[in-house]
Amino acid sequence: MPSTRRFIVALTPDDVVRLAGLARIDLTDDETTYLAAQLDAILDAVAAVSAVATDDVPPTSHALPLSNVFREDVIKESMSADDALAMAPRSEDQRFRVPRILDEEAQ
Repeated sequence: MPSTRRFIVALTPDDVVRLAGLARIDLTDDETTYLAAQLDAILDAVAAVSAVATDDVPPTSHALPLSNVFREDVIKESMSADDALAMAPRSEDQRFRVPRILDEEAQ
């Protein structure tokens, strides 16, 4: 399958060394050689996706048109704090009591 990239030359290990330097990443020679092929494959995949997108296809976030269904915002009676606290496993000082998740030093 021919590449759809605009580049004819594959990424070289020297290209990867330059990119790693810009990103301030130290790479071994083996990593540089390995990543050259990996990055080249990524660029091919991006180019293939870019070739599919054309100007006559509008950008969308979903395959099907969606619309939100909203209900009326109606104020109604809700549970009292005392009722909610009565159902809690533990409460203290008109609040829900929950187990500590951090050590004492973290406070």
